[in-house]
Parts: sequence; structure tokens; C-alpha cells
Amino acid sequence: MDNRATPVSEADPRAHDLESWMADYGPGLRRFFARRVNESDVDDLVQDVFVRMQTSQSTSPIENAERYLFRVAQNVLISRYRADGSRERHLHMPIHEEIDPGDELSPERIAIGRDEYARIVQAITDLPPRVRAAFVFHRFENMTYQAIAARMGITKNSVKELIHRALVRLSETMEDLS
Repeated sequence: MDNRATPVSEADPRAHDLESWMADYGPGLRRFFARRVNESDVDDLVQDVFVRMQTSQSTSPIENAERYLFRVAQNVLISRYRADGSRERHLHMPIHEEIDPGDELSPERIAIGRDEYARIVQAITDLPPRVRAAFVFHRFENMTYQAIAARMGITKNSVKELIHRALVRLSETMEDLS
């Protein structure tokens, strides 16, 4: 059984209630952030998402709260990475050091990166359709196993197995090409 509360419909008075959003989507957001940042930052990021949602709600109603919420979560995460990256560069850079952007990305590194990108895209494309669909839903659309199971009409354990197969196959493909 799904531990997450059922999302509310827009006709429901709870649809625009911050407490409802926190109860319905908070655990999913925590899992989303826990896979991407230090555990100590998870609560701050979740709070940032709900603050942004509440602020946005005051200007215009949110039609699809779950989709909007995870889009906001991605934006919060991007903002955090940018802030951390900027802070990190300034902490470790001597005051008189000049930056030469050509040092970081040589033409060779760019070519290698493009080649690896093309290989992984082809490896994903070559996955069996159901395996590829589960993998894409999970990795690119940030869907939970439960949501993927509901969308594909299979069990949560089947989703786990499909994603495991995808990861094993992609790993083997990338090792073979190295």
C-alpha cells in the first residue's frame, strides 16, 4: 500500500493548503533531495520549496501541485548548486589568481565528453521498451517507484527490477566501450 497521501483534486478545499501539501508531498520531496544533497541540507531545501509554493499560490492558483512542486524543487536545487559553486570558488581562489577558462576544458576533454554522452544516450535508447520507460520515468522525470508502478500498471517490486536491469545493462555497456 502507498504510504504517501493521495494528491488532492483542485475542487478539494485542501488543494491550496500549505499543510496539505506538506503532508502529501513532503516525504517525496525529502527522498528527492536526499538522493542529491547532504542529509543536513534536506529540511532546508524542502522548506524552500514550500515557501516558494506558498508565495506563488498568492499570485495565481497552482493547477497541478505535484508537477509544479517538483519543478520548484529542481529550481531550488539548481539555485543551491550555483550558490555553493560560487561560494566554493571564492573560498579556494587566491586573491591574485587569474582564471583562464581554456585550462579547464580542452578540445580533447570536450570530444571525450561528447563521445561518452552519445554512447550513454545510445545505450539508453537500446534498452528494452519497458526497462527504458521505467528508467526514464525514474531518472529523468524524478517519479517515485510507486508513481511509476501506477503509471505502468505493474507492482513497485517490478519497477525496482526494471530499473535494476537498466542500471546493470547501462553499466555493462559503458564498461565494454571503455
